[in-house]
Amino acid sequence: MTKPSELQSLIGQEVGLSRWITVDQARIDAFARITEDEQFIHVDPERARATPFGGTIAHGFLTLSLASAMSYDAVAPLEGVVMGVNYGFDKLRFLAPVPAGSRVRGRFRLLSAEDKGAQDGVTRWLLKHELTVEIEGADKPALIAEWLGMQMVKT
Repeated sequence: MTKPSELQSLIGQEVGLSRWITVDQARIDAFARITEDEQFIHVDPERARATPFGGTIAHGFLTLSLASAMSYDAVAPLEGVVMGVNYGFDKLRFLAPVPAGSRVRGRFRLLSAEDKGAQDGVTRWLLKHELTVEIEGADKPALIAEWLGMQMVKT
């Protein structure tokens, strides 16, 4: 647990690193079905071998969707947190494809922490983290994002 009073001292620092998560073809296929994005570069290994990727790759949005699991692994909740909500992204870039069978993990750095005031005994904290999703063994990350989350903390 992180105390809200400690947030300012953490700005600019790495605050967590998640476990490795395997992005196998079964996960890619399931994501394709659920999102109705069944482009061949994701779901047809034979056709995808003939592309510059050399095989199937994960959807960028699949990689991004793993951010929540990565965050639960890596970022300590605020002391007294009642709940947190996804507030969106200021920046998001997909930098490298994630080949089927790869493992990815999230690296988190706190960029800002804003006290948005109290209401009904709850203080809202808007936290901005830089999220870098690394691909095991790759030089370039899969994505980098500035992710906003609102934490509601009992006052």
